[in-house]
Amino acid sequence: MKIAITGGTGFIGQHLARDLVQRGHQVFLIARGLYTRDSRTPPLENAAFISTNTTDTERLRSAFSGCEAVAHCAGTSVEDGVQTFQQVHVEGTRSAVIAAEQAGVKKFVLVSYLNVRPNVHSTYHTTKWEGEEIVRGSKLNYTILKAGLVYGAGDHLLNNLGNLLRKLPVFATVGFKEQTVRLVAVQDLVTIIRTALLDGDRLSRQTVAVIGPEEFPFSTAARRIAKALGKPFLIVLPFPVMFHRMLAWFSEKFMPRPLITASQVQMLADGISKPLSDSLPLPDDLNPKTFFNDEEIRKGLPK
Repeated sequence: MKIAITGGTGFIGQHLARDLVQRGHQVFLIARGLYTRDSRTPPLENAAFISTNTTDTERLRSAFSGCEAVAHCAGTSVEDGVQTFQQVHVEGTRSAVIAAEQAGVKKFVLVSYLNVRPNVHSTYHTTKWEGEEIVRGSKLNYTILKAGLVYGAGDHLLNNLGNLLRKLPVFATVGFKEQTVRLVAVQDLVTIIRTALLDGDRLSRQTVAVIGPEEFPFSTAARRIAKALGKPFLIVLPFPVMFHRMLAWFSEKFMPRPLITASQVQMLADGISKPLSDSLPLPDDLNPKTFFNDEEIRKGLPK
């Protein structure tokens, strides 16, 4: 099958592309800039790369031409001088939907986030919601996957937290009373995306929640990462949410790769374990089953 992936050089896009290529599918990676600009891995063999901004509807239509399915993975957790949440999540999704409709794409899968919703004080959340609504209002045979916090090789969670805990085994909670998370292994999410792409009848015109098999406070994830790093004694300190909001503001303003972003602080303050009422549960055979254990953590930690 011929499949296009927007955000093809991102964390989820790369894992999905490798899986599809290994299964013999013809894959087109779509992303802005050079292939290696936002990528820590070499270019993927047997996959074509198309450089374009996701707001360029005509170029996307050309890229989608002949594709039976599109995985819209393009997204960002931080705004910069090149792109904004509005451009990526709203305008980019609108362009991708129009292009897919014009190209006659048979299945369109949008990768969104578990707790995005309207009327919340977070531009990330509201723009992702607007993108979902654009897809839901389209003529496409779509699936919207509202995924929780996803981890794996090349992610933000294991990369940043692993590097920090290597230097200092101290973890600051987001809020004095922590909310819980249900982490999703990237290979489990890839299986769900692939199933939705290849079998147009599965999850057709549905918005579905994707959550991991375990529920625990985020500090538990930090303890497991520290243990996998050979640092079994982790000091956990309770910190108010406002401290992390200030840290995120500083990180986004002065760090080329922010330590934490305002959108991530909002996610952890909300908790990342409870699906919203707009989301259906996954069928049992597609429910994520990979546990956040030493083996999975070590596979994803930066070398």
